[in-house]
Amino acid sequence: MAQHQDHDYAGFDPSIPSTTEVGAPRESDANSLSVGPDGPLLLHDVALVEKLARFDRERVPERSPHAKGSGAFGEFVVTGDVSAYTKAKFLQPGATTPMLARFSTVAGELGSPDTWRDVRGFALKFYTQDGNFDMVGNNTPIFFVRDPMKFADFIHSQKRLPDSGLRSNNMQWDFWSLSPESAHQVAYLMGDRGLPRSWRHMNGYSSHTYLWVNEAGEKFWVQYHFHTDQGVENMTNEEAAKIAGADADYHRRDLFDAIARGDFPSWTLHVQVMPYEDAKTYRFNPFDLTKTWSHKDYPLIEVGRFTLNANPSNHFAQIEQAAFSPSNTVPGTGVSPDKMLLGRVFSYPDAHRNRIGTNFNSLPVNAPVVPTNSFDKEGQMQYHHSGNAPVYAPNSYGRAFQDQQGKVDNGWETDGTLVRAAYTLHAEDDDFGQAHTLVREVYDDAQRERLVDTVATMLEAGVEEPVLSNVFAYWRNIDDEVGASIEKTYRERTSA
Repeated sequence: MAQHQDHDYAGFDPSIPSTTEVGAPRESDANSLSVGPDGPLLLHDVALVEKLARFDRERVPERSPHAKGSGAFGEFVVTGDVSAYTKAKFLQPGATTPMLARFSTVAGELGSPDTWRDVRGFALKFYTQDGNFDMVGNNTPIFFVRDPMKFADFIHSQKRLPDSGLRSNNMQWDFWSLSPESAHQVAYLMGDRGLPRSWRHMNGYSSHTYLWVNEAGEKFWVQYHFHTDQGVENMTNEEAAKIAGADADYHRRDLFDAIARGDFPSWTLHVQVMPYEDAKTYRFNPFDLTKTWSHKDYPLIEVGRFTLNANPSNHFAQIEQAAFSPSNTVPGTGVSPDKMLLGRVFSYPDAHRNRIGTNFNSLPVNAPVVPTNSFDKEGQMQYHHSGNAPVYAPNSYGRAFQDQQGKVDNGWETDGTLVRAAYTLHAEDDDFGQAHTLVREVYDDAQRERLVDTVATMLEAGVEEPVLSNVFAYWRNIDDEVGASIEKTYRERTSA
């Protein structure tokens, strides 16, 4: 049985409520400032901006999350017709677009094994004729938290302890069990799909809800699903542990070797499309990243297929320096009131500026295939420039600039008081309901048994009170039978 850890607080008083870095009281460590519970986030939320900007600069030069990964180039071909929903050129029937994909783990460092139980990043860059469009998702359709104020804390809980420098199951489960909104994602991660056989054998999801706009100006909410054409395959805990010791780069090697021998992996893109007005009354909040939309309510619509057919010629230049961000949208697409998405729209490019420099978008792997005319200038490692053309707008010397005013076509309406609050609850919203459905109705008996074994094994490895009791209660809230089995299995193993 793990013993309680004595914490050294290095001279500060842990009983003092949290503050900003300059000592002012923080209003919340859980909720960002938004216009009403469901409205957009505010740039003048100093606490959120400080937290994200500080988090983006924690590690140099590897990525903070998603450090370990690899990828390849390919093309995306539209096979369906979604022109009724979006005017985006690269999504029109028959369009073909060059693209880049990067797959990764989330928590592990650059040298960590590919086969740790972890969420896998699923990042795509499409080099379209309207500029770059990025889809930065995971191999899971949901996530652990719904507010960006908690994102840095979540990642910290998955990293390493401040004293020993070791990863800690106790730290992970402490955060999860005190964050009930994580239940759906944790139940997914602890199941079979928490250990994909390879990147080629896993699905990808936007997870977030995005916005589409058609030529008539009609708006639709959309979620992206990239289904592997190789079929979903997973591995057991025992297989993953064996491979981690024998070949820590197993997934990286598998993708590279498959493409090198001409076995090009592909994924078929489907979307769920929700009419704009439906979002107001749907039974779950459609912008809550911890929830999914029922396929019965919003069936999958085929869009196209991407195929990876070219390995990088230089891993560092083309994969490590690749910079993906959900802020990269094109006409006909946009973001939604999803708070985590709005936080990522700021945080991702900010992290890239810190990690690979101010001019990261000028690097060949990130550069668009269309001409640009940006008044951004100078900064670290500038190579492309505008000569002696005016560097300001407006100007009287012929350098074109934009001055459009009025309503934007990819926005949404909002009204409300500035608040720090969770989303407005819809009819069937709660933190454990969809996790229960996943465990009880999607998993079969054998999958539930493996889930119980996975969780109990993790708890044996250093999880202590009061976290242990919190975890048992957390799983009982997800599913009473599974929670009881986890506690029973743990007690039997640790009392032997």
